[in-house]
Amino acid sequence: MVHAIRHLLRNRLAVAACKIDCLQTSDDERYAKLGIAVAVGLSDYICPDHFYVANLEEVEQWAKEQRADVVVLETAGLCHRCAPAVYDCLNICVIDNLVGVDTPKKVGPMLSSADIVVITKGDIVSQAEREVFRYKVAMENPQARILEVNGLTGQGALTLKNAILDCQPLDGISGKELKSPMPAAVCSYCAGETTIGRNYQMGMVKKVDFGRLD
Repeated sequence: MVHAIRHLLRNRLAVAACKIDCLQTSDDERYAKLGIAVAVGLSDYICPDHFYVANLEEVEQWAKEQRADVVVLETAGLCHRCAPAVYDCLNICVIDNLVGVDTPKKVGPMLSSADIVVITKGDIVSQAEREVFRYKVAMENPQARILEVNGLTGQGALTLKNAILDCQPLDGISGKELKSPMPAAVCSYCAGETTIGRNYQMGMVKKVDFGRLD
């Protein structure tokens, strides 16, 4: 994204970036070196993607105050189950070739609901591995545009920049819908419980099905 933002700045566009993370992040320092407006949101004890969705309106208002033409909103995307992709927004999933060829089917909505899938670190694996990985990504999201970008050199970032500019401008985030529902996360441990045991569990609790007959 840093390389793509550089291309956007060359087009004389105002860019703002907000990074949503858990406990701490240094990504804001990388964005700040580009001379753009930067904000950080740390979710702390809340799922970062739930935190992300709950703050979309606030990020939009902040971006308007910065007079931004393009807003880059990056989330931690840790568990791969959450999918904060929003209809009418450009949703980009970044995944690298080193995570293994079976990983695309494990990522879930974060990949399958993306408009663009950016594959990185292709310079570290063989051509055959790159092709197999790209095929596996396409199987999980046939509608997505797949781009390959070198995060070190920036090769391929110009294509990503053009894809960003090709999308329709957003008229506002309020009232927009998520492409996929967020997973339930209301249990005793969400509320601060630290003791293990059935007697201490309440709310949304799911147990492993071991196939046993009672």
